[in-house]
Amino acid sequence: MRFPVPGPRSLAGQLFAMQAVLIAVVVAGYALFTYVSDRGQAEEAAERQATAVTRSVADSPSVREAIRTADPSAGLQPYALAVVRDTDVDFVTVMDPRGIRWTHPDPDQIGLTFQGNTAPALQGRTFTETYTGTLGPSVRAVTPILDGDRIVGLVSAGIRVDVISRRAQGQLTALLAVAAGALGLGAIGTYVINARLRRHTHGMNAAELSHMHDYHQAALHAVREGLLMLDGQYRVALINDGGRELLGVNRDEDGEDVVGRSVASLDLPAPLTGALLASEPRVDEVHLTADRVLVVNTSPVTGGQRRGSVVTLRDVTELQSLTGELDSERGFTQALRSQAHEAANRLHTVVSLIELGRAEEAVDFATAELELAQALTDQVVAAVSEPVLAALLLGKTAQANERGVELLVSPDSRLDDGLLPDSLPARDLVTILGNLIDNAVDAAQGGVRPRVTVTALTGDGGSVLVLRVSDTGPGVDPDHAEAVFRRGFSTKPSGPDGRGLGLALVRQAVARHGGTLSVTSGDSGDGGGAVFEARLPLGEASDTRVTRVAGGAG
Repeated sequence: MRFPVPGPRSLAGQLFAMQAVLIAVVVAGYALFTYVSDRGQAEEAAERQATAVTRSVADSPSVREAIRTADPSAGLQPYALAVVRDTDVDFVTVMDPRGIRWTHPDPDQIGLTFQGNTAPALQGRTFTETYTGTLGPSVRAVTPILDGDRIVGLVSAGIRVDVISRRAQGQLTALLAVAAGALGLGAIGTYVINARLRRHTHGMNAAELSHMHDYHQAALHAVREGLLMLDGQYRVALINDGGRELLGVNRDEDGEDVVGRSVASLDLPAPLTGALLASEPRVDEVHLTADRVLVVNTSPVTGGQRRGSVVTLRDVTELQSLTGELDSERGFTQALRSQAHEAANRLHTVVSLIELGRAEEAVDFATAELELAQALTDQVVAAVSEPVLAALLLGKTAQANERGVELLVSPDSRLDDGLLPDSLPARDLVTILGNLIDNAVDAAQGGVRPRVTVTALTGDGGSVLVLRVSDTGPGVDPDHAEAVFRRGFSTKPSGPDGRGLGLALVRQAVARHGGTLSVTSGDSGDGGGAVFEARLPLGEASDTRVTRVAGGAG
């Protein structure tokens, strides 16, 4: 028959056993010390009591008178027994200077020699000793009986050692009862504390807690998502490697770690700092840092009071770029669908003209349509031969036409293929120019002469790429000039998630490449509106600057 092997005791159980043993050892040690101390005190008390009795007997006049008689025992024996009875000593022995007893609790011992030391008393001194006599071991005192200057006898009084031991044992019994009560209270208190500890540790032992800590650390360093834990004072209590990377924080200028610092001191963008400091939960909020788009979730940790919050960070920079490209592709698809519909109408027109026998007019109609489409392509490619931007402008032109807005490429545009360095990826150009055009089309749509003009050229001797987009919209309220590039800002009615993110992404992309971004008022003679201009260095990145000038934008 196999018996189950008990598993390792939980940490709370180990602490309870250790504390119980510790309390027992302390109580037992204290009891032993107290017993020894009480035994010594009892012996000292017995010595004092015996000394007092012997001196009282030695000073008694009746004792000296009995000694002068022919039979001292006849008067001293009853007196000694009375003293023993009244003073709680075990014996009082009166003897002559030679040590011959005149009194004794056992009458048969009268006339025999006293067993013990008498020399110090014969010298006139009172002394005490522990000696084994006819009654067993006893603590005794011996003192001389003086008649003038002459020693006429000796008195010894004592208490048996076993009586002293019984007194000490009685005190020890009471002490042990108190110690047992203390041990019981200590055990109950220890059990209550460890029961609470067991709840907090979920009954796990030290090895299991150690393993959990190891897994906890491994998980923190393994996940790519950022994890940030804040205490009740909004200080960083824990941050994993992903969180450090996504927030761009590691150590400050003095080399101190961010753990223990307040969130407000991490130099994060104001909206992101506000989200981290918020007391209410945040779910899937999109925030921008210098070079990332982050989805932030916060959840407070509560337990009767606010103890802090847990923050998760997810990098959606690539996803946001892909979403932008997907939106562009969707727009291109819608434009192509519309153009296909228009092409079908035109084709039906051509077929109908041929069926009516008017072939020459059908050829003229088709040629005119082809020349118009080719002219647009030739205009864009001639001005901007960089393939990515040219394709973007052609697609945005079709999208703008679908929304009733005329999109023009400025005659000043000149951007040849091969001028853009590898440090300026096409995806960032699509983000910058595409969002500026979308913003301008939104602003111009619904106007009297809705128009958007795009200029793309190089400046400053070819060291800077200039992307300029102007519109004929209502412009930007001067009060909004500071907020127009902020994530979430929009003058449009509330719509789907993501509104107000376009210009923020533009600013992020421009800042990432060390460029400048500005907004100025449009030409009143050309319909007003706003002019957004992004300047991107084509060589070494310069310091990031974002300039906002009130007076335009849609």
